[in-house]
Amino acid sequence: MTMISVVMGVYNGASTLAATLDSIQAQTYDDFECIAVDDGSTDDTPRILGGYASRDPRFQVITQPNAGLTRALIAGCAAARGRYIARHDAGDLSDPRRFALQIRALDEDADLAFVSCWTGYAGPDLEPLYIARGAGLSVKPIRIVDLRCEHGVTDGPTHHGSVMFRRDVYDRISGYRPQFYYGQDWDLWYRLAQAGTFQIIPEVLYTARITPNAISNASRTTQQRMAGLSRMALLARSRGESEASILEEAARIQPARGKSRRARANGFYFIGEALRRNGDLRARSYLRRSIAAWPLSIRSWVRYLQSLLVRSSSRTEVD
Repeated sequence: MTMISVVMGVYNGASTLAATLDSIQAQTYDDFECIAVDDGSTDDTPRILGGYASRDPRFQVITQPNAGLTRALIAGCAAARGRYIARHDAGDLSDPRRFALQIRALDEDADLAFVSCWTGYAGPDLEPLYIARGAGLSVKPIRIVDLRCEHGVTDGPTHHGSVMFRRDVYDRISGYRPQFYYGQDWDLWYRLAQAGTFQIIPEVLYTARITPNAISNASRTTQQRMAGLSRMALLARSRGESEASILEEAARIQPARGKSRRARANGFYFIGEALRRNGDLRARSYLRRSIAAWPLSIRSWVRYLQSLLVRSSSRTEVD
């Protein structure tokens, strides 16, 4: 049996896809298969994926009509043959030691259901933005479900793509659920957390690339609603109640269509402000583009003017 199945969904990711696949290929732990689900891409994604699959038998491509990330992950995990499943997002990068360190943690503790690591968030050109470390409570495996907490847990993964989990536990809890077009990650994490312990490896082993469209806030309200539903489902399970009505409500939430200029401006602002706080002069370019997309954004003008006073600094994190 293959030890690790890497599962990713890809939709029009050609510009950064090769870098992602190279980072997977460069892992020091090489007993893996990589299942990439092409979610109806219309760019050069199919050719790139096909090229890797033809040169390296560990790479497998599944093609489906565009149906969204959740259904892509369901298809990828259904095809997975590994003992463990490692998530990865197209455009992101894994440190060469990621698989080795995460699999060691899972091998050492049979009750560990899933493991994450610190995530370095970066801009479109991999400009360092900030590091997500979680709450700092899960350096060793712990039970994180605590219904007294606002979000129902004391800690959690730093990024969807940073996680590796046990295939048998995934199957036992019925995996990703199609009702969650958004928020499919936390719906899964809550159920994994009820099935075992969780751990964060305290090293930056995953780099998540942020683009203006990805954090444009166009779907923020919908995502927050989905997050609320996943927490309601957690509470229902904890009380032994049915989740049926919650899943029905989640299934009625439709994906957002299109990106407004204002939403795109928010994306440029987010990246620019993170860079400005780091003393990175590249902030100016993103803040200018935020203003160009939405000239009425007062905060973008203020931060841009402040960035003109900034001298380059070595800081790499947002406070």
